Amino acid sequence: MAVIPFDDRDGSIWYDGRLVPWGEAQTHVLTHGLHYASSIFEGQRLYRGHIYKLEEHTARLFESARIMGMKIPYSEQEINTACIEVGRVQGLVDGYMRPVVFRGSEMMSVAAPYSKIHVAIAAWPWPSYFSPEEKKRGIRLTVSEWRRPAPDTAPTKAKAAGLYMICTISKHNAEEQGFADAMMYDYRGFVAEATGANVFFVRDGALHTPIPDCFLDGITRRSIMDLARARQIPVHERHIKPEEMAGFSECFLTGTAAEVTPVSQVGPYSFTPGSICEAMMEDYAKDVRGMVRADSI
Repeated sequence: MAVIPFDDRDGSIWYDGRLVPWGEAQTHVLTHGLHYASSIFEGQRLYRGHIYKLEEHTARLFESARIMGMKIPYSEQEINTACIEVGRVQGLVDGYMRPVVFRGSEMMSVAAPYSKIHVAIAAWPWPSYFSPEEKKRGIRLTVSEWRRPAPDTAPTKAKAAGLYMICTISKHNAEEQGFADAMMYDYRGFVAEATGANVFFVRDGALHTPIPDCFLDGITRRSIMDLARARQIPVHERHIKPEEMAGFSECFLTGTAAEVTPVSQVGPYSFTPGSICEAMMEDYAKDVRGMVRADSI
């Protein structure tokens, strides 16, 4: 399968306050963000020319920056406006957008308080994270050997690049074994999340989802909880032991990239995509495509 490298595409990227040709949005190999993971980002989708929950994504970007001790040199409104502009110039109706904030190359050491904070926003067409065939039958997950860290050992409330290091390792290992993704447990051994998506389980007509006390509380996760409650489906946020998965009938992942993706297997545990999973997929699809918002592009 031919892959178009991300540094060799058409269009423009918003970089430090202005649109530049895609190929000119470059940084030096000695940038601090590359060497010390002083980088945060967001992932957001466009549906029918609108950026889904743009303000929430931008607010989380700024909260991640605060946690990481990074001062974004623009206001939230300026970033919102820039995101809309990027979507417009790229001509995207449906697609994916990636704002990223990182420390520059002024200082090359662990401490880099005087390095410039850079901001870039790129957008491109991107279909479903998993193939339609996988989603129809439910994807298969193995269990990662890596665990989500304790909140006193890493900035777990930030969408920080460094926290995805173990996710990349886990997903690579899963794919090498023929799985679509991996489930990660947390430092205590509770079920946490997949490598890039939150997880929900179904039992007796109710949703059960892990408490996000050491991993990201996803915006899509919160949307699904609201949609479920609108249907009068009970939602239980709680710590879930791995062996409890044997008693759940359905399982699905949620995330900006994953959207709502049914799961048929997690390690030794099997699930059958059913009515609640289907309802959440339908409701989410309507929610993201039925918006009338001020951030139209």
